[in-house]
Amino acid sequence: MPAVSSRGRGRRTISEINMVPFIDVMLVLLIIFMVTAPLITPSMIALPKVGKAPGQPPKPIQIEISKDEVIQIKSGGPAVTTQLSEVGASVKRLQPAVPAGEQLTPVVISADKSIKYETVVKVMDALNRAGVARVGLSVQTGN
Repeated sequence: MPAVSSRGRGRRTISEINMVPFIDVMLVLLIIFMVTAPLITPSMIALPKVGKAPGQPPKPIQIEISKDEVIQIKSGGPAVTTQLSEVGASVKRLQPAVPAGEQLTPVVISADKSIKYETVVKVMDALNRAGVARVGLSVQTGN
């Protein structure tokens, strides 16, 4: 039952929270955790095992399309300028023969942002018709 004080005219209840039991419980919990924490041993996680990776992925063949729609192909050496009709054959020549089960060398298209979207699509279509499976677009990250 709450304590009642008789000050002045009428009776009034004291509406204060008694913090002593709360502090007692918290101190007991703190002591329990301090005693049991060193006794808990960390568990070891058994990770699944997989085979070794076949190796580092090959460097991609880069196709650069400049502002004036000149197409250049780079593959480890100097850039070679080519026409749209010859893009697929040039990339196929640069891709090395790979054994079954391994992936082909990827092709990355870097195009200037001011050129027509149609030009990039035509290059992608030429690569698709030549049988190039892995084609990606290079973009600049950030704001």
